[in-house]
Formats: sequence, C-alpha cells, structure tokens
Amino acid sequence: MNTEKQSQKTFLNIQNLDDLFAENGFIQNLVKSTVETILKSELEDHLGYSYRQKKEPSSNRRNGSYKKTLKTSAGKVNIEIPRDRERGSYEPKILPKYEGINSKLEESIISLYGKGMTTREISSHLEEMYLGMEISPSLISKITDKVLESAKEWQSRPLYEVYPIVFFDAIHFKVRKDGKIVSKAAYICLGINSDGIKDILGIYIGENESSSFWLSVLTDLQNRGVQDILIASIDGLKGFPESIKTIFPKTEIQTCIVHQIRNSLKYVGSKYQKEFLSNLKPVYQATTEELALENLNNLEEKWGKQYPVVINSWKNNWETLSIYFKYSEPIKKMIYTTNIIENIHRQMRKVTKNRSIFPTDDSLFKLLYLVSRDISKKWTTPKWNWGQVISQLSIHFEGRVKFDLI
Repeated sequence: MNTEKQSQKTFLNIQNLDDLFAENGFIQNLVKSTVETILKSELEDHLGYSYRQKKEPSSNRRNGSYKKTLKTSAGKVNIEIPRDRERGSYEPKILPKYEGINSKLEESIISLYGKGMTTREISSHLEEMYLGMEISPSLISKITDKVLESAKEWQSRPLYEVYPIVFFDAIHFKVRKDGKIVSKAAYICLGINSDGIKDILGIYIGENESSSFWLSVLTDLQNRGVQDILIASIDGLKGFPESIKTIFPKTEIQTCIVHQIRNSLKYVGSKYQKEFLSNLKPVYQATTEELALENLNNLEEKWGKQYPVVINSWKNNWETLSIYFKYSEPIKKMIYTTNIIENIHRQMRKVTKNRSIFPTDDSLFKLLYLVSRDISKKWTTPKWNWGQVISQLSIHFEGRVKFDLI
C-alpha cells in the first residue's frame, strides 16, 4: 500500500486526538508522505528528468532507496530515501549528513563535549535524539577541534596592566605521549582585576609542576601586558617564590596555609595528628603576626624534638606564610589559601572524570578551556566587599593600583 492510500485509511480510523499521534498514525504518515515527496522531487531535479518520464536523458539513473529513521515531535518515522547509480552524487538537502549540520548543532556538540561527554558518547546521544543523523566520533572530534583556534586566541589575549591578586596552582592529568602514558600538569592562573572580577588568565600544559615552568608562565603573562601583581597566592612548591620575584619583584607572596597544614600532617604520626593540629591552630589563627610567632615558639617547645622537620618548615617559610597577618579580615580570607582556585580544579575534575587518559596535550587544553569558559560565565560581579578591599590595597600599595581598561 502506497503512503497516500495508507494515510487515507489511517484518517478514516481516527476516533480521538490520541489516534492522531499514535504510532503509524495520521501525523506520522503525513510527515513520512511529505518528506518522501520532497526527496523524490529533489532527486528528479538532480537527475534532470521526472519520475514518469520514460526516456532517461542522463547516464545517471535511480537506484532504489535506503531507509532512515527520523525522530520527530510526532515520534519515530521510517523514511525511504531514494538514491542514484552514481553513488554519492545525490545528497538529500532536507536530510543532510554532517556537512549540512548547522552552527546551532555544532554549538550543541561543543557544549556536550565541554560538559564531559566523550566523542563516542556524543555520537550515541545524537543518534538517539536525532535518529538518522550519523555523526562518527572522528567527525565530532573535528568539530570540537574548531575550539582550539578560539582557545589559542583566548590564551594570547591582552591582559590588564595590574592585578591586585592572582592565584597560581596546577592540576595533574594523564596524557599519551610517544606511545607512553605520562603525567602532565595544567598550570592555571586565576586573577582578580581592579574591579574585583575573577578571570582565568591562562591554562598552560606542561610536565609535572616545577618552578622553572611557572617562570615561563609568568613571562607569558608579562608579555601579554601584565606589569604588576600586588599579591600572589601560591602553594608550597619549592622555588616558586623566587620565580615570581624574577618577573614581578615587587609582588608580595602568600603561601597557602591549607597546603602547609596538609604537608605538616604528613609527617605527624596518626595518633598525634589531632593533638598536633589543636596546638597548631593558634599559630595560623592568631590575630597578629607577633602572637602567631609566640604560638609557633610554644609549638616548637612541645613538638620540636619529635617533629623537627615540621617545625622547621614553618620557621623557614615564615616570610611567605605570614603575609596575610598584615591585612584586615576581608583580605585575609581572600589570600591565605588557594582554595578559590582548587574549587575550579574540582569543577574540572567533574568534567574530565570520564577521561582517564587524554590522547594529546591539545585535547586536554581544549577541554579545560571549554570548562573554564562555562565556569567564568557566572563571574559577573565580585563576591567580596570589594570596595573595602581595593581601598585598603590602594593604601598598602600606594601608587600601584590602576583601573585600566583593555
């Protein structure tokens, strides 16, 4: 039975509205009839003669049909798509393959990729949502590769001359290199500009975290226009403060207190950790640096012989551990820890958890850029009492706070 007669029969069997939208019902058959009529006209136009014309002026002729299933608002519809003998010369316009994918679908693919779906998962998802649309994982990868150009432009964009506060930290991933699985660090810089707005200044893929690579990152920031950083909040990586001072000699450096506490507890026996931490709190929670030093001496008297490495770590790094004591509470809360950037790391981990290994550095960079782009969409206003913060920083760093516009 042809489609037209089938539609007429279905129409006669309609008893209520549900029958209109039933499987193989009137609406589905109407969609099928309309689409197949358009496809038939498209092929006629392509071949240059009508379906009923007996003489075929072209060497190319009809060659049967193949089936595709479309998912429409009326449900799944099976479509017969005509084809020609010169395989590949006729491409249906109403049901295009990948080349006909519009920009909105490309954006959807990139968005799904940026939310953590793998290329194979996206391919399966699209096949399920838009049955009949065959997009291979390799083609999806090509679509997402378009992001690399904009990502590299973003990575090289000009920056403000002065950033009141910048947080530096790295997150590690597994990447395939020369047939081996190696650990790579994604070096991330999170800046707070003079208006109090957060901005990821750059994402740099390198070997395991090192102060020498951080030096190259800092050099890049300088080349992109950064002339001054008032306060840098960093983890406890050895040699990192010296790298910062090489490029930005006036910057005050605050080592993350939370990192320091974690590293300290690694060397304390498990049964003593609770007591040690209780004795350590008066050091980093002191209201002044003088009181903190007094409490550090008390800590040394009690634990110095048992854990000299831990105590010496606090004393030897005190210059960068104690910067936050000179500031009021709003600034203290901002700079004493790098938790603000570790929160970004947690969001990145949520997205990358499906990828235990990245095939290339570019694939890692591409995904982290998309994640950072989604994260930063929410950063439109400062969460701190920024007016009070910037006023105090203007006094502490007289003449160095600028309100530049790029």
